[in-house]
Amino acid sequence: MSETTVTVVGNVATTPVYRELPKGPVARFRLAATARHFDRVRNEWVDGHTNFFTVWAWGTLGTNVQGSLSIGEPVLVQGRLRVRDEERGGQHWTSADIQASAVGHDLSRGTTAFRRSRQTRPGRQPDGDEPSFEIEPQGEGEPQQGEQGEQGEQGEQGQQGQQDQQDQQDQQDQQDQQQSERREPAVVG
Repeated sequence: MSETTVTVVGNVATTPVYRELPKGPVARFRLAATARHFDRVRNEWVDGHTNFFTVWAWGTLGTNVQGSLSIGEPVLVQGRLRVRDEERGGQHWTSADIQASAVGHDLSRGTTAFRRSRQTRPGRQPDGDEPSFEIEPQGEGEPQQGEQGEQGEQGEQGQQGQQDQQDQQDQQDQQDQQQSERREPAVVG
């Protein structure tokens, strides 16, 4: 059975609810999508029917949704559509869920400021005051302390160059984060 992928443009209807589950983090919110059409008789745009979707965002996407969306903000959601029929309390209910693969603000209706999510790299100490007490294991074939491998000093210089590049990237990431924190959040709407 093939899955139905949809892109829905609408407004956030509920505050995103964030949970840490054994499967990983998830955020859930309701999305309202209202069709609009131009009424030539009245010479104005008219709202049509409003469809509501429950959007599920798993993993990093869920974490970012929770920190980025508020009620009333215009968004685009892309993901897999799933329509559920169920009986609750003797009543028949139909709900449309979207398992999101991407969520973003609708920039045709306002502006936003993007901030890359901070991810720790392997072998790197996370931000904060606590030092890492783990010792990185030496791989096989790596020169032991006091030895020089086949590459000799050139290999050490190459590693130093890579470390310098990593340090520069870390510094740039930190400057970008500080600069984005100084900006006031954009008003959307």
